Amino acid sequence: MKQKTAFLFLMLTLVLLLTGCWNRRELNELAIAVGMGIDKHGDQFRVSVQVVDPGEAASKKGSGSRAPATLYTTEADTVLEAIRKITTLSPRKMYFSHLRICVVGESIATEGMAKALDLLSRDHEFRTDFYIVVSKGTSAEDTLKIMTPLDPIPANDLFSALETSEKNWSPSMTVTLDELIAALTSEGMQPVLTGLRIVGNTEMGESNSNVQKIDPPVRLQYSGLAVFRKDKLIGWLDETESRGYNYILGKVQSSVGFVACPEGGKVVTEIIRTQTAIKGSVHRGEPRINIKMHVEANVGEVECQALDLTKVSTIYELEKKLEEKIEEIMKSAVRKAQKSYKADIFGFGEAIHRADPKTWNALKKNWDREHFAELPVDIKVDFKIRRLGTIGSSFLNDMKE
Repeated sequence: MKQKTAFLFLMLTLVLLLTGCWNRRELNELAIAVGMGIDKHGDQFRVSVQVVDPGEAASKKGSGSRAPATLYTTEADTVLEAIRKITTLSPRKMYFSHLRICVVGESIATEGMAKALDLLSRDHEFRTDFYIVVSKGTSAEDTLKIMTPLDPIPANDLFSALETSEKNWSPSMTVTLDELIAALTSEGMQPVLTGLRIVGNTEMGESNSNVQKIDPPVRLQYSGLAVFRKDKLIGWLDETESRGYNYILGKVQSSVGFVACPEGGKVVTEIIRTQTAIKGSVHRGEPRINIKMHVEANVGEVECQALDLTKVSTIYELEKKLEEKIEEIMKSAVRKAQKSYKADIFGFGEAIHRADPKTWNALKKNWDREHFAELPVDIKVDFKIRRLGTIGSSFLNDMKE
């Protein structure tokens, strides 16, 4: 009898410790947010949230009468208030654990975006694996209105496009929330984000008709890199300078480049591997940076006649020309950062800190505007061609006039 009583008492105690489902949230009570845009409208934040329509996206894959996603937009004094205010428009509460992309409007980026990002880093529902980009020449709200081909949910399309572009085309890059905060709080590096622009008429891109044509009249395109000083947008890098930035940071996984042939035409190479080392040094109190980059590539296309790729001397000449071209691309990014923006977006200050902490403590107060702007940067590229493709010399050599 005593054993049964003790057993029942133990069971009751365990039951009391079980939490159960007191804080459960049913799927049909939540709005799954996949995209978010933050703009500034006067003194208020204008927050746009792109929400998936599960029934339309799953059953008809966006081809039905309704759009596969819905956009809710409200204004408030703070970002959190604006998100909660969306419940006056939406029958469901916003759920951000599946957020894919956050677009920061150019308006708020120019004023300073740090305050708008605090909620994203503090709230437990926001994971840190979504990407952050800056709208270019338009608002974040408008970019989230554009209907996209291939993937009917625009935020998913933007997420995949940015990843694909980073892997295959060097001027763009992915930045997560953790990476952005690390750059914002660093003493030796300024933040950089990829720009997002609308190509075409915004109003035409808001309807399903935009994706019902083989050539959509309106598209979203990643374009250039946004340069910040702390949390404020101060300018943009063009495509060439953006590529140079990614070369310097060692972020190029694959890309394409070319050099001109002596008698006209181009030789195009596909970069398959890169490795970059940035080293800082201090000599007699003066800092300097040395960058060494190793590039491996395959020949992708040959437009030249009378160019024999089977000769070692020809490959050597191509490698030297490509080294010079990449070095100039990297130097163009350094010049823009030093002369136009006076913002150390490369982390050269961190390299000097690692090399000589004592000197860095004396330089860091006026690093960007004074020391970085005049910092000597030596760049050396080692370019190696690995494969010529399935043929040696081009069939163009065999064509007769």
